[in-house]
Amino acid sequence: MPVTIRFLTLTPREYLALAVLFLISLPAVTPRVYASDEIQYFAYLRSLWFDRDVSFENEYRHFFDSGVAATSGFHATFLEPLTPTGLRENFGTIGAALMWAPFYAVADIAIRVRRATGSEVAADGYGRPYMAAAAYGSATYAFAGLVLSISAAKRLTGTGLLPGLAVWFGTPLLFYMYIAPAFAHACSAFAVALFVSIWLHVRTRWTVPDLAALGAAAALMTMVREQDILYALGPAVDYVLSLRKREGIAVRARIAALAAGVGAFVVAYTPQLLAYWSLNGRFGPSQLVTRKMSWTAPHAIEVLTSPRHGLFAWTPLALLAVAGLVLLWIRSPRVITGHHGMAGLPAGQVRQIGGCMLLMLVLQVYVIGSVESWTVAGAFGQRRFVSATILFVVGLAALLSFLPGGAARKAALAAGVLALWWNIGLMALFGAGLMDRQRLHLRQNAYDVFVTLPREGPALVYRYFTDRNSFYRVR
Repeated sequence: MPVTIRFLTLTPREYLALAVLFLISLPAVTPRVYASDEIQYFAYLRSLWFDRDVSFENEYRHFFDSGVAATSGFHATFLEPLTPTGLRENFGTIGAALMWAPFYAVADIAIRVRRATGSEVAADGYGRPYMAAAAYGSATYAFAGLVLSISAAKRLTGTGLLPGLAVWFGTPLLFYMYIAPAFAHACSAFAVALFVSIWLHVRTRWTVPDLAALGAAAALMTMVREQDILYALGPAVDYVLSLRKREGIAVRARIAALAAGVGAFVVAYTPQLLAYWSLNGRFGPSQLVTRKMSWTAPHAIEVLTSPRHGLFAWTPLALLAVAGLVLLWIRSPRVITGHHGMAGLPAGQVRQIGGCMLLMLVLQVYVIGSVESWTVAGAFGQRRFVSATILFVVGLAALLSFLPGGAARKAALAAGVLALWWNIGLMALFGAGLMDRQRLHLRQNAYDVFVTLPREGPALVYRYFTDRNSFYRVR
């Protein structure tokens, strides 16, 4: 009988510990909209809620006139050129705005109630409560994505909590969850984790409802970040391989399930299609976005290794996670069985899952390496990989599961601790403006992370909670 991987497998004690840690961390969330990408995502939300359109002239004008984005570059990009339909450009997508909408609605209702009782707080969609709604919404989604990731890792490998905590604090997710939450990356981490979790849940059945749910989840993650559509190819390969082993499935049932998946994707993706049409006069992103792509992925190696925001250079924990995914894919069944029996899956199936997850990550390397702006200048780390949070958690969990006890396991744990501190240290230096934000200078950065920061850490923590706006100033 097929075995289903359940969504949530944590114990009540684990849920409680994670929830307490998240609640304690909420004061670290920065409730502001600052960088140009953040402004574009927030503009979708504010314009749809208050103006019922995707004309962003007034939103961009507000951020420019208020001094948040008072630069000639912002004006030249967002307040001068027009799209083919006569509107202002928006290179972002609509998904983050849709995900933030429930939090934004609560903020708007609360403000209007306060105004009805005599408060003079503006119900204009721009004030601190509105920005806080998006920021705390992102943090909440990132946390939910971590819970899904930990649960998936635990079900596949028998361990999940420690790898999940490591990825939480040892990757750029931490930065885009707390310091710059108005980017779409935290939402992306959740949307991809939801998609992967649904895939793991339905992959032994592939019924009409299963593929409909998977298609809708694929639409959500694509609306959050367009490149995330490539994650769908992992389950697609798994589906084809599964059908080859199940010849008894009727052709009609296969066609019906596929049609349900495609139909659910199209229906759920309709808001983005309508936004594209309104902005660009076609069902696709701005041609200024597509022109940035070189589909031979000339920067794939640099995306991983370069000091200019290369994934492994800025986030060495990711290297350990990739090693774990490789092990999950190639280890022999007799080795896997001892560690994965609790998942209830045959060893070959676990290997197939590992191979599909590795494919998902390789495809992200491909598409990110195809972008001319692959360095994501001024960003913390290789932020476009934040979406792969669930893959990193599963990979780390697999690495821990496969390592024997003793020296090898201790060495891996020590490497993980160093990688975690490297991420936190770089984040502190980056946010405080104490390092070159365009590239690493390994000797200087290592000295500051492991020598300077322990001395200056308390002062930086105090500054973070008393003068938050002094952190991550990009202008």
